[in-house]
Amino acid sequence: MTPSNDIVRLLEVMAALRDKETGCPWDIEQNFETIKPYTLEEAYEVADAIERNDPEDLCDELGDLLLQVVFHAQMAKEEGLFSFEDVVYAINKKMIRRHPHVFGDGNAKTGGEVKVRWDEIKAEEKQERSERRRARGLAEEDSRGLLDTVSRAMPANEEALKIQQKASKVGFDWNDPSLVLDKMEEEIAELRAEISKGNKDQVADEMGDLMFVLVNLARHLNVNPEMALRGTNTKFRKRFSYIEQSLADNNLDIKSATLEQMEALWVEAKSL
Repeated sequence: MTPSNDIVRLLEVMAALRDKETGCPWDIEQNFETIKPYTLEEAYEVADAIERNDPEDLCDELGDLLLQVVFHAQMAKEEGLFSFEDVVYAINKKMIRRHPHVFGDGNAKTGGEVKVRWDEIKAEEKQERSERRRARGLAEEDSRGLLDTVSRAMPANEEALKIQQKASKVGFDWNDPSLVLDKMEEEIAELRAEISKGNKDQVADEMGDLMFVLVNLARHLNVNPEMALRGTNTKFRKRFSYIEQSLADNNLDIKSATLEQMEALWVEAKSL
């Protein structure tokens, strides 16, 4: 089979990989649950390529992520659930519906106005989805708690952000970032107290509370906590690499370097 820039060929490749008689044993064995971790991993690889400002890698990683969509769609097709074409149709329909100011007679001049209408349309879609579920004899989504719609499978930072956004929509929220800062200082004090007691379980609990508040503060400041931390991780990697390279240039091994030497090089790296 020859490669092609046509999406049809990618669908054919995946169908061939999943063929029960002639396909790849590993691909045939997979299911939604076993593939899920790879889907998450590929999404992070895309984010990493963006962080590194590497367009060649980004192109490659987007292909890997697209493969995950095709993989899930192929498995669903085999079970008679839906097809890749259904996925494409659904997202086309959704995007056209949620942008009436572009594809219809809606009117929105600012990003804020777009967001308000977007949320309204999402609420309409949720109601329609609930009606379809009732028609199929399934449990109503509305019978679940407000936070039950937030996936527990996503990274903890993202889950915390989604939980807080949901709670905020019903008024359970601070209305001033300074109040969140006050809460953060309160959590730091509680963490200090538990550290002094040496209670590991309580330290972990208070650490979690502090991290939850940090996510909340980021939300109030319109900062994505996951992207902010990824940015800091990238920055740390670069500075630490500078320390390693500088030591190597002077025939020194980082394992035998003193903290003072590394600190001095860290300061140099920060000034670059």
